[in-house]
Amino acid sequence: MHLLPEEEQVLAGEYGETRQKMMEILAAIGTVFGAARLIPIKSAQVSGASYKTIGDAGLEWLTGLDARVSVPTVLNPIGMDRAAWREMGIPPGFAKKQEEIIAAYARLGIRLECTCTPYYIYQTRFGEHLAWSESSAVSYANSVIGARTNREGGPGALAAAIIGKTPEYGLHLVAARKPQVHIRVEGGDSWDDVARFGALGYLAGKIAGNRIPFFSGIRPRRDHLKALGAAMAASGAVALYHVAGITPEARIFSYAGSDIEQIPVTAGEVAALWNEIQVDAVALGCPHCSPEELSRVATLLSGKRVKIPVYIFAARKVIDSCHDAIAAIERSGARVYADTCMVVSPALERYRTIMVNSGKAFSYVPDMCGAAVRIGTTEECILVATDGAT
Repeated sequence: MHLLPEEEQVLAGEYGETRQKMMEILAAIGTVFGAARLIPIKSAQVSGASYKTIGDAGLEWLTGLDARVSVPTVLNPIGMDRAAWREMGIPPGFAKKQEEIIAAYARLGIRLECTCTPYYIYQTRFGEHLAWSESSAVSYANSVIGARTNREGGPGALAAAIIGKTPEYGLHLVAARKPQVHIRVEGGDSWDDVARFGALGYLAGKIAGNRIPFFSGIRPRRDHLKALGAAMAASGAVALYHVAGITPEARIFSYAGSDIEQIPVTAGEVAALWNEIQVDAVALGCPHCSPEELSRVATLLSGKRVKIPVYIFAARKVIDSCHDAIAAIERSGARVYADTCMVVSPALERYRTIMVNSGKAFSYVPDMCGAAVRIGTTEECILVATDGAT
């Protein structure tokens, strides 16, 4: 990989040991994937922020770094709500370690917006190059916005944030964004809940693996697209997808439906993921809720009381902008938390069965929370929580 003279100087250690280490990471990634050069990025999003996932080894590595990021950078969700961790039942020892991780990232100049939906906080535009690492955020950036990012590992995203550049390979190249499998959805044109699209994504991720799918037969809106991509990134390794007539690059690849493998998925196959197992808790917001999703949950909970614990997760800035919806939700006894999520927090490990409206959570909860999982529409989740029909 060709480096500019100033990049060579960073690699030689002329700008400090930490920046040298970060350039070494980028140079190694670029060499492995055959990148010709480094390209500037507009923003970064760094995973490996929860003490649950990185532990003491990750904390030790972070505290040894001494540099500041060069572009706007946010974190993936951490293991607790920074303001309400006691209410969540987080042990003090875990909280102490989590605060040390947050402090280590803050010293690097990273903004303590801990979310898997950074696109709700910072404007991201079509064609911009990014270095994002959380799988659902990567999918949304590439597919819904039309930005350019590979699915970065935590160290690679942090290296890109500090240097301000990333190797030019993979999904940074238009030629690598062509669809590779056509998923024809039969009976999905009338779906209107994120759960249906999340369940479709759960199935489609297993079909696509790491290929780029092209969908037809669905008419998703933005929250639906978020759910679809998040689930595919969890059950497979999909970092980019296209939807005919919907996503920004679908028109560029509109020919694709005829000359790549075609696989049908029926509404019946999606509905088969629904089950009736007993539920101990409900968790919504995986990925973090949008303002529209919070408003819908508030409407569904209006005048009701929850009979089992209900956890709802969103970015703090989104929560702060939705005062009326949050007040309505919490009057029901449900709780809304920032900074964290059901997957990377230990808070939900106490439950045997968790009901979700997310294909991503449907994929991750059994391994990450040690619980059985039930999927349902948002309305079904609220009905179970309030009627006690567990």
